[in-house]
Amino acid sequence: MQDSFIDILKLLLPEIIVDYFELTSYKKEEETLHLYLKEINSIPKEYRESKLSSKGFFEEITVQDFPIRGHQVYLHITRRRWLNEDTGKVVFRDWNLVADGTRV
Repeated sequence: MQDSFIDILKLLLPEIIVDYFELTSYKKEEETLHLYLKEINSIPKEYRESKLSSKGFFEEITVQDFPIRGHQVYLHITRRRWLNEDTGKVVFRDWNLVADGTRV
């Protein structure tokens, strides 16, 4: 069932969103659909050799997506960040490396 749900989401949302975020909740209003997405805890490829620990999340951003069946769609996106224990710096996924020309 979970695979079917993900397949349907891929038809409605950009594939990059489905691959890197989980749908945590949604709210349907009269003419608006709000989807709440949180970045999954998968280490970015460019930091696979580094020792990272989860450092929480950035503040939520809201992006308007294409309408679905006459409803305005808003994606409420919460991005993850990690502490690079080797350097002491906070790091996050570089979306330019994930999909050239795509920005979240």
